Amino acid sequence: MEKPRNPAPIRPDDPGADAAAAREKRALRAALLARRRALAPAEAAARSARVLERVRALPAWASARQVLAYMPVRGEVDVAPLVEELWARGVRVLLPRCRPGQPGVMDVACAPDLAVLRPGAHGIAEPDPDACPAEAAPAPDLVLVPGVGFDRRGLRLGFGGGFYDRFLAGLGRPGPLLLAPCYAFQLLEALPADPWDIPVDVIITEEETLWPRPPQRG
Repeated sequence: MEKPRNPAPIRPDDPGADAAAAREKRALRAALLARRRALAPAEAAARSARVLERVRALPAWASARQVLAYMPVRGEVDVAPLVEELWARGVRVLLPRCRPGQPGVMDVACAPDLAVLRPGAHGIAEPDPDACPAEAAPAPDLVLVPGVGFDRRGLRLGFGGGFYDRFLAGLGRPGPLLLAPCYAFQLLEALPADPWDIPVDVIITEEETLWPRPPQRG
């Protein structure tokens, strides 16, 4: 079996990064996570439902045959219904899995249903490695990109581990449509930028569908 490819050599939040920008990112991350935690469950569910309505309205969502998704945790927009819908449509669903012994590196594996998921790193459900081998060269049509925050240029603020920075860099551009579901308060005017940042193509909140730049896929 072909081995999964090596991750792109990206080191977010490394000691050589600009100290002021790193401090700003940490402060923004803490503030946005606190606001997300403060959402009442009913409000989070209502906002998530409006985000999902906008996702379903995209032609690219309706036509996708292979999607890299994620299982939501800690107050993220609840995309679990979208994953269930993909399975019902017969779409090939890829889900991320942290690579053991390599901090900041993730593989993706095809998950045919909920039964193959198990608790993984950071409390996130992951495909069981015994049932779901890692994809050697994943090629999704569309990627649901989680994040703590985004800006109107499409830049993303994650948890600081670099998992998605490395993975998305390995997909190359042009590539799949990068779609970021988030709450409206997670969409900021501008985030501190790093050289390795890869902007998403579309950001969807409960209030708007924003295309920071035209998709560049061949």
